[in-house]
Amino acid sequence: MPQKRIQPQTILVYVGLDRVGDALLKLPFVRGLRAAFPEARITWLAGKDTSVYASQMAPAVAGLIDEVIERANIGLDPLELLHRPLNGRRFDLVIDTQRVALASLALMRIPARWRLSPFAHFLFSSQKPPKGYKFPKTMLRQMLDLLELATGETVATPKRIDVSIPDEMHAEAKRLLPEGKCYVGLAPGAGGKPKCWPLDRFADVGRALSQDGYTPVYLLGPQEPEWQEPLARDVPDALFPLQQSGVAQRFAYSPLLTIALGERLAVSLANDSGVGHMLALSGRPLVSLFGPTSPAKFAPVSSCLTIVTAQEFGGREMGLIPTEAALKALKAQLA
Repeated sequence: MPQKRIQPQTILVYVGLDRVGDALLKLPFVRGLRAAFPEARITWLAGKDTSVYASQMAPAVAGLIDEVIERANIGLDPLELLHRPLNGRRFDLVIDTQRVALASLALMRIPARWRLSPFAHFLFSSQKPPKGYKFPKTMLRQMLDLLELATGETVATPKRIDVSIPDEMHAEAKRLLPEGKCYVGLAPGAGGKPKCWPLDRFADVGRALSQDGYTPVYLLGPQEPEWQEPLARDVPDALFPLQQSGVAQRFAYSPLLTIALGERLAVSLANDSGVGHMLALSGRPLVSLFGPTSPAKFAPVSSCLTIVTAQEFGGREMGLIPTEAALKALKAQLA
């Protein structure tokens, strides 16, 4: 949908919040925005909560985003419509990535020369898509369509998202998962319990893989330390690389280290989660489990992805997915 290009010197991008999975899907947008406007000052605004672009994902956007504002309290209270957000700051271009009425209307209170917003079918947007446009289902494509409106250029959907991994993290991944074994990744965590396949199923899969000669590798995040003991008891041959001595202290559960570990795995099994998106970026095969969330919107970007949904087994609860279905998908990639 190429249109006349605009030339902003200051850009504000509004999001509700960014968890790791969201941030990884938004990277092509961030890179494209910087490439299109190399001299502009880009401010990333998390209006309702935090953004990992200010923490774990900061290295991935260094030089791309100039400023990250978190917990700006935009889109939470109708009283916001009575005053100007951000103490009256002005921007040449405001990009609203959401379609929520309250947040979008509050952003209208920020003075700007141009606005891009999908709210109300782009009613208040300075640039609009062509007649008959259908809003994409995937978050990645939604962001890239906004980038097209901002730049006036066609932006292709990438088949994979490249992330630069520091040499020290590649070296650490090799130390944690040395040559000589066939590793299979298992990531039982997610942003909420409804998105988690039962932990005992991940243990069942680990035992089955171990019996077949593979080495299960459990990738546990900082919120999941209590899972190591029962998994290690049930799957004695399993590895827990992120829980090895000194790793968390040195790398602070960096997503980049998890991606580097993913490159050393033959295949992985993950819930709809940030770790799932990290493993997809490794370029290795991934089996992704979905229940209450939509794979049409949140599927990881991977050229070798197998999706197993609870709906295939009669509902939206993750527990409906049988162990055999996950194992079958994994073994199809290991064949």
